[in-house]
Amino acid sequence: MITFKRTDHVNVCVPIEKIEEAHTFYADVLGLTPKPRPDHVFDTPGYWFALADIEFHVGVEPVSGNTFRHTAFEVTDLSACRQHLIENGISIDEQPFIEGRDRFMFSDPFGNRMELLEYFSPS
Repeated sequence: MITFKRTDHVNVCVPIEKIEEAHTFYADVLGLTPKPRPDHVFDTPGYWFALADIEFHVGVEPVSGNTFRHTAFEVTDLSACRQHLIENGISIDEQPFIEGRDRFMFSDPFGNRMELLEYFSPS
């Protein structure tokens, strides 16, 4: 049996020619804080960011089409997040209702799907 302690990091990939655009998107649009990356360890470019209590890594890889794979992040004001993404030209993909949470998905400009969700007490 595996006993998990916590999520350490999430890694998404972008085409190599989009790596600088990805840095701008994650730092400026999503507001993630850049972290040092041990570039000498990797043979491809990339960036690391702080995201709450985990790391968010951006690496390079060719785009492989649409996928249902995604990473989900809990937020504190889903409505404000939705509005911020829309204002930055990001399309929102509303999701079916799950009791106890409000949520939506979006894809970053590089095809990585992400879900934002906010838990609430059912009435």
